[in-house]
Amino acid sequence: MMKNIGWFIFGLMAISIGLYPSMYFIMGRDFGVFNSKTNEVLADLGWNSAFYLHITLGGIALFVGWPQFNKKLRTTRLNLHRILGKIYVFAALPSGLAGFFIAWFAIGGMISSIGFALLAIYWFSTTLSAYLAIRQRNLLLHEKMMIFSYSACFAAVTLRIWLPLLEMWFDDFVPAFRIVAWLSWVPNLLFAFFITRRMTKDQRMAEDQRPKPALDAQLNTLN
Repeated sequence: MMKNIGWFIFGLMAISIGLYPSMYFIMGRDFGVFNSKTNEVLADLGWNSAFYLHITLGGIALFVGWPQFNKKLRTTRLNLHRILGKIYVFAALPSGLAGFFIAWFAIGGMISSIGFALLAIYWFSTTLSAYLAIRQRNLLLHEKMMIFSYSACFAAVTLRIWLPLLEMWFDDFVPAFRIVAWLSWVPNLLFAFFITRRMTKDQRMAEDQRPKPALDAQLNTLN
């Protein structure tokens, strides 16, 4: 029961924040992050191109990524799993690159910029590793890297959870934003680390329980 509730909340947050970028096209230039940017940045073609690329493809990645953690879908709807996986990868990679670019325009100076730039590198590198792993048919490494990748993608959700809380705590947006540039993804990374570590332990236990080749040969000889 609790697992189902957790899954429902996980999916609801991913879907809602995945659709959130559409508000920038509906509300226009008087919405969200636009209100915190200078006129110089808002007029910059490079920033605008990278920003819209990042939020659009990032929203798609967040939206299609969460069903991939449903074991039933992976086992019974393999074709759908592959299609969603391809959409995720080819949305996440350019979104990560664009995120790295716009990180250097972040509010809060270098503290915020470095935090978001490292997040972009983390997201891009783990997504690429997951893609290369599945191309090499290394399913376990692929699964682990996708967990890391989506933990970075899910920073879009955790940022929007932490930021209003931090802003109320400090009563100031700038220090709250500097902290959330790190808090939005570092705990996610640690959570992914412990999940993949447990997967490694489970794999080792399963391998230890298998009969060794030499023992198999001895058993066959006795039989």
